Amino acid sequence: MPINCAEIFARYFPFWDKLSEGQKKEFCIQTSYAEYDKGQNVHGNTGNCTGAILVKNGVLRAYMLSDEGKEITLYRLYPGDICMLSASCVLQSITFDVFVDAEAKSEVYIISSGAFARLMEDNVFVENFALKVATERFSEVMWAMQQILFMSFDRRLAVFLLDENAKDGGDTIKLTQEQIAKYMGSAREVVSRMLKYFSTEGLVEVSRGGVKIIDKTRLKKIAG
Repeated sequence: MPINCAEIFARYFPFWDKLSEGQKKEFCIQTSYAEYDKGQNVHGNTGNCTGAILVKNGVLRAYMLSDEGKEITLYRLYPGDICMLSASCVLQSITFDVFVDAEAKSEVYIISSGAFARLMEDNVFVENFALKVATERFSEVMWAMQQILFMSFDRRLAVFLLDENAKDGGDTIKLTQEQIAKYMGSAREVVSRMLKYFSTEGLVEVSRGGVKIIDKTRLKKIAG
């Protein structure tokens, strides 16, 4: 690994000081470092239980696939974030499939599912941490499902545009209509029609380079 294992884990895992020296050693031995290019799959395509993922650099996107093959974005992971849903074989209460892709060039640390499972069995602090992280992510999953099931599409799109705007900081969201549809789990035609409506209402300006927010105040009213 590129930097000291103990230094990494002491920073990001609050249970680190609660581990024995033997457990710390196993944790380090069972951790691998990996780099992924933008768009590359990190977890889900092989059907294997990847393990817990700690993001060092970059951005990862977790999503589900519908029976029709549509992607539904659940949440994003940034430097310092940990994904436990990629170790669903360890958390037996998680029975749905989650996929994780690199949304930008990313560096991650992956703790093997076997090592994490053994530590959860032997150390209550590790178990509590894993359940806490999984619960936090699961609440984001439920929020994504709530949007799809109960929100009108104009509101969903407004929320999406505002979230992307807050993430990137600029007024122009550099995503194609096809990418927006993919991230929202919708059809490109539906996104195109709603963006056209937003454009005629003076809320956004659509171009090949992306979507520029013109009237954030009114967009926030639609988002609720």
